[in-house]
Amino acid sequence: MSEVIITVRGEHELRIAPERATLHLSVAFDGSVREKVVERTLTLAAPVRDGIASRENSGSITEWTSQRMNVYAERPWNNEGKRLAPVYRASIDFTATFSDISEMSVWVTELSVAEGVNVGHVDWHLTPETEREVEREVATQAVGVAVSRARAYAEALGLQSITPLEIADRGLISEGGAPMPKAMMRGAVMAMDAAGAPPMEFQGEEITVSATVEGRFSAS
Repeated sequence: MSEVIITVRGEHELRIAPERATLHLSVAFDGSVREKVVERTLTLAAPVRDGIASRENSGSITEWTSQRMNVYAERPWNNEGKRLAPVYRASIDFTATFSDISEMSVWVTELSVAEGVNVGHVDWHLTPETEREVEREVATQAVGVAVSRARAYAEALGLQSITPLEIADRGLISEGGAPMPKAMMRGAVMAMDAAGAPPMEFQGEEITVSATVEGRFSAS
């Protein structure tokens, strides 16, 4: 049998427990006097900022952000269809990334009774080092799956050897199937998602890291 071109796909995925949690929260206050609203919002935000700073110093928070205060006014309508006096609202948004999930839970419990504080959602993720390591592993395994499939197809056709012509992200295999002079390796497609944990759930779901590659091989 003459040379045969085999095109296959390889996939692999790993599930990893999250290592970091990024908490989103805001401090807000409203009232009829702009200056007092701004002053009160700053007062309410101070213990939040202090709490973040102390936890950063202890190492339970690895990084955090604080947005500029946002102040706006709106004039509500009464039941008679008349515009009322302006109501001013000020808010400051924070994020804090925790390496100590139990400490985050303790702090959120404290914040839940604090005036003006609104605790939002939590993003679960891996450290950059772990993410790179896992991505390399799943990419390597995905290529291995593609090679195994190509070899199985070749053996089913009674062929003895396979030679890689192209390895690419899913959907990027070259058109027309022209053999390339040597194997070509591109980064595998990575998909990462923290499966839908509800807001305020502090037992994060496992994070799925997956890779999909396509490979073209000649078999003879």
